[in-house]
Amino acid sequence: MLATRALRLVGKRAISTSVCVRGEHGVAKVENYSLPVYFDRRENPLPDVCYVQTLSPEQASLKEKEKGAWAGLSDEEKIGLYRISFKQSFAEMTQGSQEWKSVVGGIFFLFGFTGLVVLWQRMYVYGPVPHTFAPEWKEKELQRTLDMKMNPVEGYASKWDYENKQWKK
Repeated sequence: MLATRALRLVGKRAISTSVCVRGEHGVAKVENYSLPVYFDRRENPLPDVCYVQTLSPEQASLKEKEKGAWAGLSDEEKIGLYRISFKQSFAEMTQGSQEWKSVVGGIFFLFGFTGLVVLWQRMYVYGPVPHTFAPEWKEKELQRTLDMKMNPVEGYASKWDYENKQWKK
């Protein structure tokens, strides 16, 4: 019985808080995102709602003229009616933008900055290259590996001809 009372209270609380959200300045109404909204997209060229939701008196008179014969409408009135329903034409939607230039410029800037950081690190952060990276040292290391016959099945020793002192062909 106590559990059912608690669940009822939690359920009522959840319902009451989903209708409105309490803020610092009183009760604020939650936006309803389930209603259709206007957007221009090439994938959906005919949106669910018109671009202009509240009509001005001039636009309202145009809408009344729209119900009549379209032959009596001028080109400007037809364009005005189109702009009430749509923000952009399909050609305007598909027109390319110049945004790619700023993106490429930003990428080149980041490459340059990264190069400067790497150069600074090589000069001031890292020490000199260890002597074990010198070609003479590498040759001696390889000769020692061959002399010890390390990894004779798959390693360097398997590719070295010990009788002729050269690499196998």
